[in-house]
Amino acid sequence: MTDNGKRLPDIVQTIQLQAPIEKVWQAVATAEGIAAWFMPSDFKPEPGYAFHLDAGPFGQSPCKVTELDPPKRLSFTWGRDWQLTFALAEKAGGTEFTLIHSGWNEDMATEFGQPHPVVRERMGQGWVGIVNKLKEQFAGQHG
Repeated sequence: MTDNGKRLPDIVQTIQLQAPIEKVWQAVATAEGIAAWFMPSDFKPEPGYAFHLDAGPFGQSPCKVTELDPPKRLSFTWGRDWQLTFALAEKAGGTEFTLIHSGWNEDMATEFGQPHPVVRERMGQGWVGIVNKLKEQFAGQHG
């Protein structure tokens, strides 16, 4: 991806969670936590750790932890082209969680032969529901 003109915008979803940052970190930076709102995996919060997300009909997606800054930031590669970042920030009364899905290019296709623009559109919509599942976990919780 050297031609920035072909790059598509990242998918970004930001939500406010009524929970302390450490609690949210446990939900987004542990295998058990990630499985509850996103996908089952054999994730471990270790820099350079290679793991797989269980993408259901798409099989086991290879991933690798590229950044780990507890409890503020986790990034990992996903499949051949993508990068996922979970960014957390303490806000009054809770935690702001931002998901960033990057690595989109208008001239590329996924490992499954689907064009990035088509998959990006589908996943942009899909992430709304996925991060809402995370939000529901913390609805009504305090401390």
